[in-house]
Amino acid sequence: MKKIIVSVTNDLSTDQRVDKVCGTLHQNGFKIILIGRKLKNSQPLNRKYSTKRIRLVFNKGFLFYAEYNFRLFFILLFSKKDILLSNDLDTLLPNYLVSILQRKKIVYDSHELFPEIPELVHKPFVKKCWSNLEAWILPKLKNTYTVCNSIAAFYHNKYKTDFKTIINLPKEKEIQLGKFPFHSKDQKIILYQGAVNLGRGLELMIDTMPFLENTLLVIIGDGDLFNNLKQQVKNNNLTHKIHFLGKISPKQLHKLTPLANLGISVEEDLGLNYRFALPNKIFDYIQAEVPILVSDLPEMKQIAIDYKVGEIVTNRSPKKLATQIKSILEKDFSTALKKAKQELVWEKQERKLLAIFNNLK
Repeated sequence: MKKIIVSVTNDLSTDQRVDKVCGTLHQNGFKIILIGRKLKNSQPLNRKYSTKRIRLVFNKGFLFYAEYNFRLFFILLFSKKDILLSNDLDTLLPNYLVSILQRKKIVYDSHELFPEIPELVHKPFVKKCWSNLEAWILPKLKNTYTVCNSIAAFYHNKYKTDFKTIINLPKEKEIQLGKFPFHSKDQKIILYQGAVNLGRGLELMIDTMPFLENTLLVIIGDGDLFNNLKQQVKNNNLTHKIHFLGKISPKQLHKLTPLANLGISVEEDLGLNYRFALPNKIFDYIQAEVPILVSDLPEMKQIAIDYKVGEIVTNRSPKKLATQIKSILEKDFSTALKKAKQELVWEKQERKLLAIFNNLK
């Protein structure tokens, strides 16, 4: 049985993509140990494969990345393994060095164009450091995959790499209904689930809500802008129309998503990383049979076009966006959603994933 050490920089609890990858590999005869970090509010884990969380002194900025990568290097170096699976650029250096030193196979899963994330837009030196690291290592890797065709094509054009595409689709599951922790009777529900960070279009949605009657906006997730957005809502006297539920477990989320009338993914075009984004929340909405409203960006809009499960934002002014949302809420997408949810599932991606790990170069 081949042993794979999988590494990420998050706390493991809400990373559904990595959990699905580890679960698939575990079910198909690989021994898995997933390594991440432990935070003060980290939730307990119950996985069929092994996990390890590292408690750090530093949890932000350069010192965090330096400490985590340093400690990860020695854990990888002195652990038994056959294969190393690095998730994103912030875990790649220690994985690559250990793979060279010990002649181990390395696989790289790029969840995004890391140097192009909006948080680095105004940090040119930091962005250059990550870009240089990427340019040094990526062309040398032989076993690589990513979340969408646009990123795969970008890396091929830039580094002549051969990235496969493993879309971050949800597992096929029955719809279960939960209950929101607030009064929602006779109200339409617009749902956002995911990271509450820069460029997610949440400020725009807050500004749009005054123009929508009998409609609530529910934001599930946490991130850098969480407190700022709550203050924006308070300042605009919209606390009765907008509810923040914070970070919740995937199991809880699975029961709340189907309660929505519309799922949004209205990211701004803040560089290549967002332009090529294909957020997993889009597929979670579809799996819950909730129509989608997405930005006019290539990957996400193609889902709306190909599967006819929602619409693309036509205008980003609050008043006009509200008019479009009212129109969507009056339409019936149920037939298209039922058809799409059967196609857009993780089970359809597993064969491609296993082909990579069973034929490592």
